[in-house]
Amino acid sequence: MIFQLSLLSAQEILRFSIQKEVVLPDQPVNLPLDGIDYNNDKGELTLYEVSGDKFIPVPSQIEAGHSARLWFILKNNNDTDGPAEFVVMRSKNPIDYATTIEIKKNQGKLRFEKDGHPVLNYRYGTTYPPDGIDPLFRRSGFIHPLWSPAGEELTRIQPSDHYHHYGIWGPWTKTHIEGREVDFWNLGKGEGTVKFAGFLSLTEGPIFSSFRALQQHIDFGVTGADSLAISEVLDVRIWNIEDAVWVIDYTTSLNSELKNGILLDAYRYGGGIGFRATEKWHKDNCTVLTSENKTRANADGSNARWCIVEGESETPEGRSGIVFMSHPANRMHPEPMRVWPLDANAGRGDIFFEFTPIRHKEWKIEPHHDYTLKYRMIVFDGTIDAETAEKYWQDFAKSPKITIIEKR
Repeated sequence: MIFQLSLLSAQEILRFSIQKEVVLPDQPVNLPLDGIDYNNDKGELTLYEVSGDKFIPVPSQIEAGHSARLWFILKNNNDTDGPAEFVVMRSKNPIDYATTIEIKKNQGKLRFEKDGHPVLNYRYGTTYPPDGIDPLFRRSGFIHPLWSPAGEELTRIQPSDHYHHYGIWGPWTKTHIEGREVDFWNLGKGEGTVKFAGFLSLTEGPIFSSFRALQQHIDFGVTGADSLAISEVLDVRIWNIEDAVWVIDYTTSLNSELKNGILLDAYRYGGGIGFRATEKWHKDNCTVLTSENKTRANADGSNARWCIVEGESETPEGRSGIVFMSHPANRMHPEPMRVWPLDANAGRGDIFFEFTPIRHKEWKIEPHHDYTLKYRMIVFDGTIDAETAEKYWQDFAKSPKITIIEKR
C-alpha cells in the first residue's frame, strides 16, 4: 500500500533502456543527469525497473558535481535477450535505502565496513617506522589493511626489507625537476615524500561509499622551505555489489604548479597503483596470472589489462587475492607492470605488484594540467579464473549502452 501511494504521488521524469550485450557480474552503471533539475525542493529522484505493468524499486545514488550522475547496480539476471527498461520519477516520498558500507574515523584511520565486515583502512595519520629506524620512513596517505571479504589481511607495511613499502600506494620514484632528480618513493634517500593534506569529501550511500583526499608530493631538495611538486587527488570508492567480492575503484589525478612541470622518468617502479602483499605469501604458496596469460615467471615488464595476485589464506576457502585492473583510458594501456620475480628478497619470493605507466616511456607532467589514472580491484576469497577476471574487466572498461526512450 505504501509503495502504491509513493507511485501515485510521483512524477515521471525519464524512461530509458539498457541492452546487456554479454552476461557480466552485477555492475555499477550511471545515468547522466544533464538537463535534469535534480537539485530542488519538488521531490527526490527515485529509480524503478519496469517489468510489464510492475514498477520495481531500484536503489540509486546521485553523484553531484560538474556533470551529475545517477548511479545504480545493474543486476546480472542471465537474460541478454532484450533490454531492461527503467523509469526515473520525482517523488515527495522517496524510498529510503539503507547505507550498507559505513565510514568510521578513528586515530588517523578512515575505516570502511560493509555489513559490519572490514573492507579497508585509509591511513591519513602519519605512521612512523619501528623504533631505531630513520624517521624519514614515516608516511601518511595509503591503504592498510585491505581485508578480503572473509577477513584475511592482504596488505603489509614497513617490512624490514623495504621500510618504505606501504600496503597499497603509488608514489613516483625517479623524477626530474629543473634537471634535479627527486625520489618520492624511496623515503630513506631524503629527497621527497607523499603526505595526506586533507579530505575533500566523504560519501556514504546505498550504491557506493567513498573518500576523496588531497595528497601532496613534497620535494625536500629546494632551497628554503620544502616545495610542493605534485598535488594528487585520490578517489577511492567501494561499490555495494551483492557478490562475494569487494569491488573497489582507485582513481588518482595529478596536477603540478611548478613553472616547468615535472618529468616522470621511465623506470621499473613508480606511480600507478602498487601492492605489497601479506608476509604470508611467498614463491611456494601464491600465484600471478595476467590477461596475456603471463605468470610470475614472465609477467614482469609485460603489459596487461588485468592481473590476478592470489595466495594461501586462513579462510574457509583456503585462498584469497586481488584482481588488479587497468582502465583503457589510462596512459600506456594495456599497462606495464612490475612483478617481483620468484627469487625476490633473498630467494623467499615475497610478492610485490604494480601497474607502472612509466615503465617503458617517460611522462612529462605539464604545469596546470590534470592527469588521471583509473584502477579497479576485485578482492576475493577462493579463486578467480581468467574468464571471470575478463568479465570483471569488461564491466570496468565498457559501460552498457543507455537509450533514452522518453524525457519530460
